[in-house]
Amino acid sequence: MVLFTINCSRQLQPGAAERARRKVVPREQADPPAGRKTQAGAEAIAIPLPPPIEMGSGQLPLYLPLLAGKSVGLIVNHTSLVEGVHLVDTLLSLGVQVNKIFSPEHGFRGKADAGELVNDSIDVRTGVRLVSLYGKKRIPAEEDLADIDLLIFDIQDVGVRYYTYIGTLHYVMQSAARYGKPLIVLDRPNPNGHYVDGPILDTLYKSFVGMHPVPIVHGMTIGEFARMINGEGWLGDGLLCDLTIVPCAHYSHQRPYLLPIPPSPNLPNPLAIALYPSICLFEGTTFSLGRGTNKQFQLIGHPLCTLGDYRFTPQPTEGAMNPPLNGIECQGLNLSSLPLDSLREAASIDLSYIINAYHNLPDTSLFFLENLFFDRLAGGPTLRQQILEGWSADSIRASWQEGLAAFRQRRAPYLLYEE
Repeated sequence: MVLFTINCSRQLQPGAAERARRKVVPREQADPPAGRKTQAGAEAIAIPLPPPIEMGSGQLPLYLPLLAGKSVGLIVNHTSLVEGVHLVDTLLSLGVQVNKIFSPEHGFRGKADAGELVNDSIDVRTGVRLVSLYGKKRIPAEEDLADIDLLIFDIQDVGVRYYTYIGTLHYVMQSAARYGKPLIVLDRPNPNGHYVDGPILDTLYKSFVGMHPVPIVHGMTIGEFARMINGEGWLGDGLLCDLTIVPCAHYSHQRPYLLPIPPSPNLPNPLAIALYPSICLFEGTTFSLGRGTNKQFQLIGHPLCTLGDYRFTPQPTEGAMNPPLNGIECQGLNLSSLPLDSLREAASIDLSYIINAYHNLPDTSLFFLENLFFDRLAGGPTLRQQILEGWSADSIRASWQEGLAAFRQRRAPYLLYEE
């Protein structure tokens, strides 16, 4: 396993990004497991199972020495676990001085609705102050960091451009660089990390659901993404974050990883996470994706839809207190029985859902939301215009390929794991 560090001045100098992204401090690799013994004691002929993936947060010897005598701020949520124990509790039990907790969208406990503003508070269990980065502000202020020596980011991502945790990562890195605070990112696997797909974001359409010129599915872990933000100068104003990545052990991009805990209220299981890159685009339409049911991001429906015959009625639930089409019966598709393996093997965004739904609405003028939120999700107006003009899925996908090839080359120096 290895510890990757980027320790530079706050201002990006010519050639600094190239040097920074390649600075590596090697650590010992874990020994592979030996062959197994049968009950009789004879050597069995078998292919040994690969060792389990280890999160960055679980490799305490790699980063605990960096915290000694420091006042620490944590950017965490309900996914920030070390062998089932929250990182906050783990570090406090080891005598680390945790002064502040910063929380992203959905809050520290991961129960707030998508888009719901979350207020600052105090963690009842530990008494540590909670600062929301999805309420009155999204960027840590200078006063928030005044009593902090060092920041740690540990949040499970799903590898999709419009998932807002990478936006929070960006703003944390920006403030850390501006106010001279080192940042440690404890890396986690990307459940959609085995492929790269989708249109590249046009920065004219930059928003919190798309801040960087990357495709919808970028194929990077949160640690790799942080390296790319730094190396590409995306923080702006010549800023470069003093960045350390504690990588996962025994992980590769092609190795499947099922999240042990839902990363947000409406991605309840591995199937929803696998479908998310393809069907989250419906959030920019008048359709429901099953928020307010027990099959979130596994249903596609509309009151006027003729796409399928499955019926459901969204109702207020935890994490979706006012779901789209609340209380209105929808008709459409139930994707909850799709085999997860088939989605993984496809390794691509499935445009058939959005194209077929558009053509199966009696009045297609009612399909896209008037605020054109679809364009922010898609990274620009092109995909919407292609659908309106009747492009096939194959033609749309062909239009992405030049941008994807260039992105893969641009991304390559920042990868920490085998593809």
